[in-house]
Amino acid sequence: MRKNIVAGNWKMNKTLQEGMALAAELNEVLKGAAVNCDVVIGTPFIHLASVAAAVDATKIGVAAQNCADKESGAYTGEISAAMVKSTGAAYVILGHSERRAYYGETAAILKTKVELALKNELTPIFCIGEVLAEREAEKHFEVVKEQIEASLFDLSAEDFGKIVLAYEPVWAIGTGKTASSAQAQEMHAFIRQTLVAKFGKEVADNTSILYGGSCNPANAKELFANPDVDGGLIGGASLKVADFKAIIDAF
Repeated sequence: MRKNIVAGNWKMNKTLQEGMALAAELNEVLKGAAVNCDVVIGTPFIHLASVAAAVDATKIGVAAQNCADKESGAYTGEISAAMVKSTGAAYVILGHSERRAYYGETAAILKTKVELALKNELTPIFCIGEVLAEREAEKHFEVVKEQIEASLFDLSAEDFGKIVLAYEPVWAIGTGKTASSAQAQEMHAFIRQTLVAKFGKEVADNTSILYGGSCNPANAKELFANPDVDGGLIGGASLKVADFKAIIDAF
């Protein structure tokens, strides 16, 4: 059975002290709470070890927001998958549209990052999604399929089964626009059928596909009610515990 997951992506927000306070507040709110999904928080690199040690690992998983496409060596400023793993983090967000757009991350780079994450026993949360021009040109299915194929289709079915996907229509990230519930379900169903064709029905049925793109307390329940939407990758709403908890409670 695939898991329902609500994952927060803090992006480049919160000092270490602010991040620790946010994590502690979330930890306290979830203590003793009945939670019907896995909860993950994606913190900046400098927070990882401190946050991972401070939260209840049975309630909250910790994710890095990226990792390097190299194992180790003379790559000043980079953080390897092995380093991420050593902090106690269990997940790594890869392929986010901001990494693709602002830092030139290609399908080939992301393919290597996924392989290194898996080698180090991290769960990749792999992001895919189209920009507004591609949606308006009705190329959104083609674009998303290509992103999956180019970075993930060389994996074995066993390794692919260790990955979480996050569909993020780029035009809806931080814009306040959200794909309609029907648009989200349509794309998630398409993604699952793409996986069936490559890896078979069992792998496809067991793959969690999250929705990201201005998911908030007001629309989470409707989005998550779709049969192929298995949770959310949450940006801004993950920076306020009350909002994040309301999204968690949508399950």
